[in-house]
Order: sequence, then C-alpha cells, then structure tokens
Amino acid sequence: MGNVKKYAYTQNRELSWLRFNERVLEEAADRSVPLLERVKFLSIFTSNLDEFYMIRCGSLYDISILDEDYIDNKSGMDAQRQLQAIYRATKKLYLLRDTIYKNLRQELKPYLHRVQYRSLSVQEQAWIDQYFDNDILPLLSPQVIDVHHPFPHLANKALYVMARLKTKSKELYGLVPVVQSIDRCCYVNEEKTRFLLLEDLIGAKLIELFAGYEIDFYTIITVTRNADINLNEAQIDDDEDYREQMKAILKKRRRMAPIRLEVFRHSDKAFIHMLCHRLHLSEEQVFISKTPLDLSYVFALASQLGKEQKLFLYPPFRPQPSAFIREDKGMMEQLQHQDLLLFYPYESINPFLSLLKEAAKDPDVVSIKITVYRLAKHSKIIRHLVAAAENGKEVTVLMELRARFDEQNNINYAELLENSGCTVLYGIENYKVHSKLCLITRKKKNQLQYFTQIGTGNYNEKTSEQYTDYSFMTARKEIGIDAVNFFQNMAIGNLQGNYQHLLVAPHSLKSAILTMIDQEIEKAQQQQPAYILMKLNSITDRKIIDRLQAASVAGVQVQLIVRGICCLLPEVAGYTEHIEVHSIVGRYLEHARVYCFGSGAHQRVYISSADMMTRNTEKRVEVACPIEDERLKKRIIHELSIMWEDTVKARRLQADGSYECFAPIGNGINAQEELMKEAMQRSQTILVKKIIEKPSWIECCKKKIHKKIKRQ
Repeated sequence: MGNVKKYAYTQNRELSWLRFNERVLEEAADRSVPLLERVKFLSIFTSNLDEFYMIRCGSLYDISILDEDYIDNKSGMDAQRQLQAIYRATKKLYLLRDTIYKNLRQELKPYLHRVQYRSLSVQEQAWIDQYFDNDILPLLSPQVIDVHHPFPHLANKALYVMARLKTKSKELYGLVPVVQSIDRCCYVNEEKTRFLLLEDLIGAKLIELFAGYEIDFYTIITVTRNADINLNEAQIDDDEDYREQMKAILKKRRRMAPIRLEVFRHSDKAFIHMLCHRLHLSEEQVFISKTPLDLSYVFALASQLGKEQKLFLYPPFRPQPSAFIREDKGMMEQLQHQDLLLFYPYESINPFLSLLKEAAKDPDVVSIKITVYRLAKHSKIIRHLVAAAENGKEVTVLMELRARFDEQNNINYAELLENSGCTVLYGIENYKVHSKLCLITRKKKNQLQYFTQIGTGNYNEKTSEQYTDYSFMTARKEIGIDAVNFFQNMAIGNLQGNYQHLLVAPHSLKSAILTMIDQEIEKAQQQQPAYILMKLNSITDRKIIDRLQAASVAGVQVQLIVRGICCLLPEVAGYTEHIEVHSIVGRYLEHARVYCFGSGAHQRVYISSADMMTRNTEKRVEVACPIEDERLKKRIIHELSIMWEDTVKARRLQADGSYECFAPIGNGINAQEELMKEAMQRSQTILVKKIIEKPSWIECCKKKIHKKIKRQ
C-alpha cells in the first residue's frame, strides 16, 4: 500500500485527541450551558490537557530519544514531528481558552468576583492581611536562587510564584511554592462573593517575603513532567511485594523529566531562556496563559452561591430506579427469571450493589470474584466484598494496581481486602486487566448457580452518576461458565483461554470483531443489507480501521459514535464514503462501548469494556458480552438511535478531521436529555404501579396530610 493511500483516510491520534478536547472547550463557550457548568468545562479541558501532556507527550518524548525509526502508522510522522504538531495546536487552544475564560469571568462577576489585591477596599485589605499573616505566612517557604541556593526541583503540576529580584549590585530570582494544603480561594468579605487566588495574594506580598530586594516583575509558573512510567515486572523478585514496587513507581513519577512549562501572563525572553536552560526545555514547550494555570478551584465555587447556585447549574437529576427490577424481591431470584440491564447515569447502580450485598449475606453463596480497575474513594462495593469475606465466602479480587493516577487508591484497597481475608490477584505481566466482570457462585440443592455481571464502566458509584455506561446482569449458565473459565485463566496467567460466548482480549476479541466485519462485507458483496454500528470512546487500531474502510468500499453502511479519538476519517472519496462518524460531548461523559453487526432478527449486539485501540485489543485484558435477550437488544438499539439522531450536543466528523455542527431543526434533539426523560417516565410508571397494587398507600398519604393540616 503506497503512503498516499495508506494515510488517505486516517489522522494522527494525538491531533485527533486535541480536537476532541477542543470540543470540551466549546462547551465552556456554549451559552445554552448553565454558567457554572461552563466554568467546570473550562477546568475539565485544562485537567484533560495536563494528563495528555504527562502521558501522551511524555511517551512521545521518550520515543523521540530511544527509537529513531518510530513512525506513526496513521500519519507517517515520527515522534519529534508529532510533538511539534502538538505544540502548535496547543498554542491555539491556549488563546481560545484565554478568550473563553475572560468572558466567563465577566459573566460571573456579579455573583463571584475574582479580584486583585490592589483593587481591594481598605476594609478588605485589613481582612486579607490578617488572614495572610496568621494562616498563610507561617506555611510559606520563599527562597532565592543563586550560587548558594541552587535551582530547586519543581514538583509536577505544583504552582510557584517566581520573581526577578534586584539589588544595587546584583540580579537574581526568588521562588515561593504555593502551599497545597490551603484553600486556593481567599475570600475578602463575609459573603464570600469576592476572592483572591492564593497565588495572586502571595504575589502581592512578595515585597514582604523578599525584604531588601526590589521586585522587578513576578509571575506564576508550573511544570508538567513526564508521567508515562511503567513497572518493569522483570526486575521484581518473587519475594518482593508488588504493592511496594508500585509505591516506588509513584514516587519516581514526581521527579520525571519536564515536558511542558506554563507561565501566567508576564514573562520576558531572559526569564524564559533561564527556565528553559534549567529545565532542559525548548522554547516551543513554553506556553503563556492568561487563564489561571490550575482551575481545579472552580468546583468549590458553586457552594458559595447558596440557593442561587441552582440558577447556574444543570437542573438536578438523580439516577432513576429501573422499571424492570422489583424492590420487594431479591436480585438473584429476579435474575433467574430474566436478564437485567442498567444504563448509568440514567438508572441507578443500586440494583448491582443490592446483588453484591445479598450475595454477601446469602448462606448458599460460596464465592464472589470480581475485576477492579477504578473505585470510588469510599466504595460500597469494597464494603460488600469485605462483608462477604467475613461471612465465610471465598472472595477473589483481580485488582489492577496500574490504573493510571488511581494507583494509590487501589493500593490502599488491596491492603484492606487482604487484611479482611479476600484473595487479591494483581493481573498479568505486561497486560493491564481492564475488563469489568463480576461472578457470584451459589450452591443450592447440590446445583451450582451463576450470577454474572458484565459492564462497560468501572465499579465506581461516583462515576456511575457522571459517565454513561451499561451494566448487564444475567443468570445464564453459559455466560457463568465462561466467567468461571475467565477467572481461572487469570489466576494462572493464561491469556489464550477459549470461551464459548464472551470475547476476551488479547486472544479472541479483535479476531472476532474482524470476522464480524468480514461477514458484513460478504453480505454487501451478495447485495444483501449490511450494517455496522459501534459506540466507542476511541478508535485507533489500524487493522480494524483498514477493515472498516474495506467494508465501506464494499458498500456496508457503517455508523460510528466515537466520543474522543477517531483516527478513521469518514466520507473520504473512494475510501470511506459509506462511513459516518458522530461525537457527543455533553453533561455526562459518554463511556459505554457497544458493537452491533447486521440488522433485523439476526443482529448481533455486544457490550464491552474495550475501545478499538491497539492497547485495548492487544495489550489489555478486556471482555465483550453478547446480549441475547431480544428485549434488551431492542432497548440498546433504541438508545443508540437516540444518540445517533442528536443534533444539539453531537458533531459530525469531517473528512479533514474537523467537526461540524448539525443544521438546527426546531429545538433539535439532545440525546442525554431525551434519555433522562425516558428514565424518569419509566420511574413514574413504577410509582403508578405501586399505587395501583397498594391502594392503602393513598390512604396513608391522606392521613399524613390531614395530620399536617391539623398541626398548622
């Protein structure tokens, strides 16, 4: 395949991701989004970009040094050219963010006003001066940088106030770390409607902190360090503690090589040159921002608005109870009669939690096995697993300690589980276990019963209210037997296991996907209806991209709902004319992965933990599960069709890699809002059903109302 053809319908992964993050930034500029939600999107854009530089740019930086022959198979660029393209694209995003931040700050000003020290009234200055002297000054560690005080290590993503200092005889620099244990917002009035950022307050006090020096100028800086560090499992002795090795990795990450320098507002060439020299950076890795370098403080602002905050946030929505699950019956009993499906955050995670809690107490349950990638900080799931172990159940937890930036949380939980009597396994060498699988085994009347849950998202109660994910629960024996084999294979490190129904990466998932694409190609070649629909977070796997391109050429209709990275360019003449790609960025993070092949009665539907990325299909343990129940299959297709018809929050990917808004038709369709409405309508049906089944409930309500009237 010639290079022109090879790259005609693909784009670079990193540049595609930056375009996705620009979509997040656009939400911050969308005036139809409530004001404080827009501010949050600005913060999310920033934290996304931070992680991107730590991981993706860090990885490319290492490759540029260690592998001169590396070429990206979607764009033909080597690592250095990719980095340069990233730096150019990023500078444009900084300018856009500055404009949006300026506008948001102006809109927020009547309610929450970020001020500067010099603009404070006499009373406010007295207030903040006292606060600074009593609560901040004792914690600060100002230092000068000279022959006797060498340039310090700058921690990853920590904020520093840096000044150029002058005396009659010399010029040098001063540095003050911004204390992380203090609230970034320093309020200057009792109403807490006016505030300084901590770094701005420190900057205003530099003349006191560096007495005897003239402050030539000051700014705020932060360094982003390469965090793409992996555990070398070959170096771990058999008797070494795997958790202790992970703890050492986390410490090392804090001192990795700088990959980016951010400077707030003010700088000059001499200052930049000095920092680049000290940090071993090029000037193209320096970014000037008029927006605060750390926007994490904005999530606390809503609480200062009191009752007014409702005007600036999304209307409240609570995950609804499932219309297909009865609260007065046990989960295992219900699963023996039908498969059950939850769709977060539209439906509550509580039925799955109830299943775990029930299993922990049921005297007939003999074991619970579960894979864990990310957990909530205060996890009810862990609580139920601990209770199960204390009740004598065999509890096995396949814990992935290498879940990026959640390592410490998982280490802590692994220790707790082990101390409670659970068996904790740590995955497979060189392969992250990213699957979402839970197996409950019960022995009743000498018969084994299996209750299996398979999901597209993590076992995390918090993110189940923020991410869209499917959670499938079944008592089907054939699925349970596959789950038994899966956990047995994981315990002995066998990645080549055979499964009758589940698709398991790295051995069988990718080959099965390619085979199902080929089957649709054969249908198209025989002039039969051929259709592929996938919902993914990302698609980068070159083999799958090429096979989808072949499907398009054969005439297969391919519809892709891809939230983030999409290296496949649709609607390229002669290559991908039958492929259309939509992307939804909205109130909730689109996270569910669904694969659909064919149409009508023979349509195959899978939910999965895997995106179509090489890291998922070849370098991770992933699970995809078929949905056989026609009722659930129709429901998933219905929900995907709503997403496909979204014209408000969805964008259509163009052949050049840019995104295009849909032409407005009336009020348009906002898929997430539609799915919330459907969930609420179903829950109202439950309430009506309760009233019909229990008319005494009405009488009870009447009595309560009558008593209330009498008291008044």
